[in-house]
Amino acid sequence: MLTVPDNDRISRVSPGSPMGDMMRRYWQPIATVEDLEREEVKAVRILGENLVLYKSTTGTYGLIQERCPHRSASLAYGIPHEDGIRCPYHGWLFNEDGKCLEMPFEDVENPEAHFRDKITVDSYPVETLGGLVFAYMGPIEKKPLLPRWEWFTREDVNRSIGITHLPCNWLQCMENSMDPVHFEWLHANLINYVAKRRGEEPLMFPAKHQKVAFDVFEYGIYKRRLLQGDDPETSPDWLIGHPVLFPNILDTGGSYQIRVPIDDHNTLHFLYRASVVKEGEEPKINVADVPWKHDDGRLVVETVIGTDMMAWITQGPITPRHLEHLGVSDRGIILYRSILSDAIEAVERGEDPPGIVRDVEKNFPMITYKTEYSLEQGARAAFLLPGQAPRQQGAPSVAVGIPSTGGQRTR
Repeated sequence: MLTVPDNDRISRVSPGSPMGDMMRRYWQPIATVEDLEREEVKAVRILGENLVLYKSTTGTYGLIQERCPHRSASLAYGIPHEDGIRCPYHGWLFNEDGKCLEMPFEDVENPEAHFRDKITVDSYPVETLGGLVFAYMGPIEKKPLLPRWEWFTREDVNRSIGITHLPCNWLQCMENSMDPVHFEWLHANLINYVAKRRGEEPLMFPAKHQKVAFDVFEYGIYKRRLLQGDDPETSPDWLIGHPVLFPNILDTGGSYQIRVPIDDHNTLHFLYRASVVKEGEEPKINVADVPWKHDDGRLVVETVIGTDMMAWITQGPITPRHLEHLGVSDRGIILYRSILSDAIEAVERGEDPPGIVRDVEKNFPMITYKTEYSLEQGARAAFLLPGQAPRQQGAPSVAVGIPSTGGQRTR
């Protein structure tokens, strides 16, 4: 249980908040490259700030404040230019560094005033990697390298990017990743119950958890589980597990879930999958929306990611952690909260939080860490389909119930 002030401290991300300052020390994905191919100017709200992401006519990306400093018109309706973006109201031109380059009327009527040199807008560095556009919104003198996580960097994979705007705080999404036991109930039992109500056979086998454990490493936390029937001497799920990359990425092997705070009450969720291309094929990127509710308003509970989102959203805009009662299965959540608090304190002391990448040699060609997964095998799930042969020691089982990104883009 946390007090209300402590809950606010580790969940709220608006500018100037302790967690907001900490999260701004990391590169965050804010859009896909496809978004900017389809529409060169895109309004984005990240970490409580209203911004505009644009692509200039020469291909340069920029991220600046949405409000024009002249008369407060929205730059989300701006006009791309070879040097940046023009305000649609009076044509003021801003570049990716936030500098005002032109004021069409002012420059003609009063050129000696150099008025444009006195005007700037907030701006943030952006980089692209693996089909995503990343932004760094922290102090420029503290800017780290953009981490080259393996599945963003490999060139021999197809990429599938599912995007969801969730009406809840980012932290309840991340705490879910530190809770291995929920898989047995939220996914296996609930999905089987939904299937039964539809007259279908069970889809998943809810193997019981015998042990859970958590190991802190350089980039985050490995979570491990031992299931009924697993051999603790050989089970990769127990000996290695899979990592949560600090502060807001779950890696399940060839798949990332990235939970980016839009603001205190909303989250931009990326479901990023990679699969090895077949011989002779060219790698492709598919981007789609992943809905969290049906057209009739009912929440999606027929898929693994859908049941996750149901659990996150139904906790409310921000989980009331002062009302919770944690048990022994929640050790990972308690550990994660402790690391978040320590990271906030590190930033307040002027230090780096965990997992910041500054070593160029370590970052190229990619960052790798020990994992039980390979793209050739697929992610190892903890559950078997009914009737499937028992797992052999050390062998991966079949991931079930995870949907394709599905659906057409609506943006």
